[in-house]
Amino acid sequence: MITNKYGMTNYPFVIGHEIVGVVTEVGSKVKKFKVGDKVGVGGHVGACEKCEFCINGVENNCPEEESTDGFSGKNFGGCSNIMVVNEKYAVVWPENLPLDSGVPLLCAGITTYSPLKRYGLDKPGLNIGIAGLGGLGHLAIRFVKAFGAKVTLISSSIKKKREAFEKFGVDSFLVSSNPEEMQGAFGTLDGIIDTMPVAHSIVPFLALLKPLGKLIILSVPEEPFEVPAPALLMGKKLITLLIDFQFERIFH
Repeated sequence: MITNKYGMTNYPFVIGHEIVGVVTEVGSKVKKFKVGDKVGVGGHVGACEKCEFCINGVENNCPEEESTDGFSGKNFGGCSNIMVVNEKYAVVWPENLPLDSGVPLLCAGITTYSPLKRYGLDKPGLNIGIAGLGGLGHLAIRFVKAFGAKVTLISSSIKKKREAFEKFGVDSFLVSSNPEEMQGAFGTLDGIIDTMPVAHSIVPFLALLKPLGKLIILSVPEEPFEVPAPALLMGKKLITLLIDFQFERIFH
């Protein structure tokens, strides 16, 4: 965003979209917070509250959406020394959750949690693939394990295999560049969360899905994805790219 890589940055702006802080002042109509409360704020902080998107609970798609990411140009991010936010777009911070370790839930957390819930990939006994073990991937693993489902980590190399098993407790590991491993897992996954930020083919991922399986893309490579029709024709499989900032429910 600083270098306007995506061509959408509105200057001037201050970075920071995973924000925690302490309330120092409240407006006369604020009911949710009081001075001294610990709060969390994500990347989305305002909308018109009247359009079809706001009415249907997807305010981040509102034409008048306000963010802390430099898109709207109306707000500064968490690295500013003070910020004002509508109470609707802040969450009460749990007392037993440290500010520093919990703050990634406000973007990376909801980015992985939301599609798992929205597409029914939060059930015990499912086998969910997680592609990539980075900022998003490791949180996706945590959520899937907490839901009681199995995790298959898909990585571009074997380098993270030990970490995946010992630190994050995955159930299986696939190297995406190994055709034999990928073929051996053909049709075994109920869903895949793709967090790989570099250019890659998603066709092999579709082959890993069971019929009615879902591939949810959370990465934003600069190169376009290419999907031949036959890869989707059989099995009623779904591909979607979902970024959802409705993060309040993650704290409930």
